[in-house]
Amino acid sequence: MVPFSDLRAWMFDAALPFWGENGVDGIGGGFYEELGPNGLPTACAFKRVRMICRQTYVFAHGALLGWKQGVALSELGRQYLVEHARLGDGAWARTLTRNGAVKDATVDLYDLSFVIFAMAWHYRLTGDAAARGHAVETLNFIRTRMRAPNGGFWPRLPAEGVLAQNPHMHLTEACLVAFEATGDEVFLDTAREVVELFSKRFFNGRTLGERFEPNWARVPGGVEPGHHFEWAWILASYQRLTGEDVSGLAARSAEFAERHGVDASRAVYDAVSEEGGVLKGSSRVWTNTERIKAALGLFELDGRDPRPALASSSQLIFTRYFGDNIPGLWTDQFDASGKPLSTATPASCVYHLFLAFAEMLRLEPQIAKLP
Repeated sequence: MVPFSDLRAWMFDAALPFWGENGVDGIGGGFYEELGPNGLPTACAFKRVRMICRQTYVFAHGALLGWKQGVALSELGRQYLVEHARLGDGAWARTLTRNGAVKDATVDLYDLSFVIFAMAWHYRLTGDAAARGHAVETLNFIRTRMRAPNGGFWPRLPAEGVLAQNPHMHLTEACLVAFEATGDEVFLDTAREVVELFSKRFFNGRTLGERFEPNWARVPGGVEPGHHFEWAWILASYQRLTGEDVSGLAARSAEFAERHGVDASRAVYDAVSEEGGVLKGSSRVWTNTERIKAALGLFELDGRDPRPALASSSQLIFTRYFGDNIPGLWTDQFDASGKPLSTATPASCVYHLFLAFAEMLRLEPQIAKLP
């Protein structure tokens, strides 16, 4: 397993200082969407609101863990979101131009979920009542304007097409953070509603669907092991906050991914079939961070030893994905043979890495006591 000291060094000596300097757009405002292998911004002409939210979270969490420069950077992200992405009454744009104008005003559940996530973390850091208010307002918009007729929420407005599992997952994650930060029951009520949807609609006891008809019939297609792992961790977080037993759901979700979604090098496949056959043998870095989080979540739920997964996934991330890149950058995706498939580093994935490593550090004392 990568030593905890190396995790801290990457987080506080590499990633946070690097993205706090090179990832901030001093001309157009906010944060750059991606950086090239030289550490400079690419020609990417847009900024996703979800990325701005995720970077706002990273700097808030970093500040809470002692990296004080994160306070100002989290505030920079919060202010940029409010000034450029807010459409009013709890609605937010999906993408902005390089200079901060609205590029795509589609109201997207995925992005709104991360607005709640970012505002909750910023509130946790600063106690800023405006951030709390934006989180509440955004959730109220989702609950009143995006509700689907047969349960759950539309992935975007206008309300049409298929329903999607993924934004619901991040809505649950965001609501758990917001409840923990504010104590507002509406966040917990929403998380509970989506967890019930997970047990009755998303997850069939073996695999996790990605897309559904409005009547919740599963749309045929592959499943993502990374989301299986991610849900296991979210369910563990839900049980830790509520005391409600969802350990069986979390375990079954992770066990399918561990059995069918991990290759011989212990990299997590991007997609497999319902039967467990490989559909996409490539592997993005985030799928591997979620394997780490799932192992930690199950460790908290039932005490199963997380060290085999922590060891193989953390070593893989450091050796393959970080590799010879500038400290703080990584290669985002490899194919099944280990060939790089990407050159730019997406800012949106700092969130995945930072959160996984922060969870390892949170549970370091308990892991150290294992025989």
